[in-house]
Amino acid sequence: MPEGKRMTLLELNGLVSELIETCMGQNSFWVEAEIAGLNERTGHCYLELIEKDATGNTPVARASAVCWRSKWSVVNAHFNRVAGKRLAVGMKVLLKVSPQFHVNYGFSWIVSDIDPSFTLGDMLLKRQRIIAQLKEEGMFDANRSLSLPMFTQRIAVISSETAAGYGDFCNHLEGNEFGYQFHTSLFAAVMQGEGVERSVIAALDQVNRRVEEFDCVVITRGGGATSDLSGFDTYDLACNVVNFPLPVITAIGHDRDESVLDMVSNVRVKTPTAAAALLIDRLHQVDLRIEQAGARILNVVEGRMQQEQMRFKHLSVRIPTLFALVKAKQTGRIDACQSRMETLVRMRVERGKAVVERWESRVANNVATLLANERHRLQLLEQRMEAVDPKRILERGYSITLKEGKAVRSIADLEPGDRMETRLKDGMAISVVTS
Repeated sequence: MPEGKRMTLLELNGLVSELIETCMGQNSFWVEAEIAGLNERTGHCYLELIEKDATGNTPVARASAVCWRSKWSVVNAHFNRVAGKRLAVGMKVLLKVSPQFHVNYGFSWIVSDIDPSFTLGDMLLKRQRIIAQLKEEGMFDANRSLSLPMFTQRIAVISSETAAGYGDFCNHLEGNEFGYQFHTSLFAAVMQGEGVERSVIAALDQVNRRVEEFDCVVITRGGGATSDLSGFDTYDLACNVVNFPLPVITAIGHDRDESVLDMVSNVRVKTPTAAAALLIDRLHQVDLRIEQAGARILNVVEGRMQQEQMRFKHLSVRIPTLFALVKAKQTGRIDACQSRMETLVRMRVERGKAVVERWESRVANNVATLLANERHRLQLLEQRMEAVDPKRILERGYSITLKEGKAVRSIADLEPGDRMETRLKDGMAISVVTS
């Protein structure tokens, strides 16, 4: 059996309580911590506090705290009024606490005050760091540099499916007084609590996979606690929005403060209804521009038609005169051309006659010369023919022997029995070859 005096748990807790009261008394301490859990019950607020290491990820200290009803109503109202936000998980706070060890429930810190200026400063510092990083990376104005399409009618909505703001947004679009048609597609996401960042990023990824189907994205939550806005003040969510290929409109239902998401979005409005009104008004402005352009085109066309009608009237008056002038001018040109043609023809005819006359003279001379030459040549041929005329040869005592009408030039041309004709000066003798 262990040595020493035994005591009950109640007695031990009582001893601890006396020690804490003796050592620490009623002293209060201002403590920096992050809210890891928050639960309001029966008017009291129960908190789970943590402190994280330098990297901001691993808790290095934990404690429980409670703010009793008598203090909570005052502290909470003051914090909400000054900070413009409600206390929420993930906030860094500066709390005034005193120790208490209850023999029945154990140790806890009793919260008597919360400094809203500290939380504002921490949130502002966190926000400024995110903005500075985005600007340093050259991404801060990326989504704002996109232009909403002229006809922004296909809208991807990121919101809670059961949120009243989502219904207000759709109803306002559908019931617009101009009868414009809008097509909305809901991408459900958690819009309050710790899961806001991951849920909205996942919804943006879904929209991105169908990016060709939409003209813009509307992120709306429509109501909810102001304290839940911390989920919209994160670097990862801001990066997704600034790099998104479509213009992003934020309408997350608050106007006293501006989240990082509001700062990097293409357009920021206060409420879902205001987002719907923005889209309706934009389409109406486009409609008015089209009507105005149509009216200007009509005025220009009517003015041009009037100018052309007056020009046609003026031309109709001038045409007869112009036609007469043109006709007279063309008639003069035709007469001049005809006169020139007649002169040219006469000149060509005269030149042709002269050429013909020259050729006639040359031909006559040439023919006469040619005839004289040919007569002389004939005379020479006659003389030569007379010189070789067989009659002349016969008159000189010669004879010509013919066989079948051809002259016999050699004895080889004759055979026994051939009949020959011998022509003499004064007649012809017929003989037969015997040998």
